[in-house]
Amino acid sequence: MTAGRESGVDMYSKRFNDLKTFLWAGTVLSATTFSSIAFGQENQTELTTIQIDADSETATGPVDGYAAGRSSTGSKSDTPIKNIPQSVSVVGREELNDRGVTNKVDEALLYTPGVLAQPYGSDGDTDWIYIRGFEATQSGMFLDGLNLWSYGFGGFQIDPFFLERVEVLKGPASVLYGGANPGGLVNMIGKRPFDEDQIYTEIGINNHGTAFFNLDVNKVFDEQGVSTRFIGKIDGGDTFAGEEFRGVLMPQVTWSPDDATKLNVYAYYSYLDQQTGSNGFLPYYGTVVDARFGRIDPDADYGEPSTDFSYIKQTLIGAEFEHEFDNGWAFSSNARYGHVSRRENSPYPYGYHDSSTGDDYLTEPRGPDDYLTRIGFDHHTTADSFAVDNRLSGEFDAGNAAHEILVGLDYKYYQLDTLQYYPTTDPISADNPVYGGAVVYGTPGTDQTLTQHQIGLYVQDQIRFGDGWIATLNGRYDFLKTELEDRAWAGTAWDGSYDSTDNAVSGRAGLAYEFANGLTPYISAATFFNPVIGITSGEPLRPEEGYQLEGGVKYEPAGFDAVITASVFHIQKENWIDTLNFISTQVGEVTSTGFELEGKAEIAENWKAIAAFTYQEMEITEDGVGTLIGNTPALAPNLTSSLWLDYTVPTGIMEGLSLGAGVRYRGESWADMANTRKVPDVVLVDAAIRYQKDDWGASLNVTNLFDKEYVSGCKSLLTCGYGDSRTITFKLTKTW
Repeated sequence: MTAGRESGVDMYSKRFNDLKTFLWAGTVLSATTFSSIAFGQENQTELTTIQIDADSETATGPVDGYAAGRSSTGSKSDTPIKNIPQSVSVVGREELNDRGVTNKVDEALLYTPGVLAQPYGSDGDTDWIYIRGFEATQSGMFLDGLNLWSYGFGGFQIDPFFLERVEVLKGPASVLYGGANPGGLVNMIGKRPFDEDQIYTEIGINNHGTAFFNLDVNKVFDEQGVSTRFIGKIDGGDTFAGEEFRGVLMPQVTWSPDDATKLNVYAYYSYLDQQTGSNGFLPYYGTVVDARFGRIDPDADYGEPSTDFSYIKQTLIGAEFEHEFDNGWAFSSNARYGHVSRRENSPYPYGYHDSSTGDDYLTEPRGPDDYLTRIGFDHHTTADSFAVDNRLSGEFDAGNAAHEILVGLDYKYYQLDTLQYYPTTDPISADNPVYGGAVVYGTPGTDQTLTQHQIGLYVQDQIRFGDGWIATLNGRYDFLKTELEDRAWAGTAWDGSYDSTDNAVSGRAGLAYEFANGLTPYISAATFFNPVIGITSGEPLRPEEGYQLEGGVKYEPAGFDAVITASVFHIQKENWIDTLNFISTQVGEVTSTGFELEGKAEIAENWKAIAAFTYQEMEITEDGVGTLIGNTPALAPNLTSSLWLDYTVPTGIMEGLSLGAGVRYRGESWADMANTRKVPDVVLVDAAIRYQKDDWGASLNVTNLFDKEYVSGCKSLLTCGYGDSRTITFKLTKTW
């Protein structure tokens, strides 16, 4: 056994003790919360679900129905969505509940145009999201306006039960957030304390055997100006990928000493213990098309079930402060510290093995048997992050124009330590896996410390002039410092250590005209930069950079509650970094051009609808050797669409019954950069039935209703992933 490496017995013992500690802490906190509420509920009236008036919607509060009217993601201020000169999609709490989103944020975006969610199928510890063709998983995930930046295995994940909204800003956002994915970003808005006492509970189970219990308690102390909220979750059992246990706790306190001042302090702790499974690293031949033995079973595990493990501990502590001065100007600040620790041990397949020649990583079976090459993998990764964003905003008139000014200064720190082994592991049969193969450890393949600092100064001016014109002007300057210490390969030709400093200027200009009938056409142009990690030919990789042009129309009809957005866009990304077969290559330039249409509406009394359509063309226009010019990057479908309809019976014996159904289409995509093989298109159907009576509720949600077996996508001919099988989730809820 390698020196310093924990034994399997010790590791499992620690995992068991961690689970006991977590359950004990959750039980004590829950009991304490219930007790305090019980003692404070004398002489109070019976509570019911809070209803939100559309006119009182805020950018961080609940959405009434499906159609949100306001957002802060595209402006860092509470702004009508129609006034933001880029496409913005909002998935609110009601939609999340109706569609049965339970475990992951990428589930929430399956009906959002311009977004490719779960491109590799099921992955319990990562929300894989592409926006307008570009990966947002690393640099495009935000919580309450602060970046959850990640590198390698040092990423954070938020459970959707703890969220009020999931918002997607399409296109570059560097002018507001610094280095970020050019296709857009996902901003998760957490639940916050509100001004009513309420207890909400839900319990459920799905057909795979995963059971869960969720708790949401809000308590108000009026005399002290304090509101508190405690949210908890525990689930466990079998999943599509294997067994798991998940637990999450989030206490919050909001203090409002007066109408002009508010301070919110929160903590978030989560623990995930799971089997990772093999999905996402399966070969094209045997999944998309038959190999000589047929197809790989989607439920097959090519790791070592008796010894595989993966756990993630995650802690976030944050504060949000806002104060409005007597002159109308306001100061706001939010800050958050995060720590994540990940430990994983599991071999995974990577192509086929030919026992007659010893060749590995083959795209098709060769030789006398049908064996898969396995890459051993054992890692321990920790990451610490800190982010703070300070903003000063105000309004004034100048001439015939009204200005809303926002000036901000933000700072981001991220440090990752990772130790990774790639032990030699025996191949395994593709159609009849037998476990217990030899695992031989050597020296670490990766031993790194990555440190990154980023500071940005930005300004925004939203100008109203004429009779309905709205101009939005943004500018930002960023300074970035990156240090990478590579201990595993220090002093060799593969030494990846480096220090680099970068600075960047970003801008955005938008113009819109707001008609009295609710129609708002707009145009915008924006630039971006996206820092990347690594070196090539001894020099640090240059930041990705480029621009987007976007035009469209947003419509909010007066006759019914709806938001409809149609947009066209063109993104050009230079210094493009593509990671293929674990090697980062700065291949040149890629463009993404397309059209998106989204509608969310209450189309008639008790009828709600979501419709989405995306047509997108991606093209590599420059690369290092010229062999990829004109090709389309792998994984990106050129056509996606979806439709969800939901009806609630208003009166009669079936009053309170709701029926929902949805259909999703994902077009064909390329399985490799050379564009030699394709992943076929797929149509999936989802359904829901719910019943609400007073404070009780029951729901049954089914995703992939007809249990379609399909490959969600391939990043290469060796890395394909099956989409989720049919999942049936039953849930009971009670509001106290």
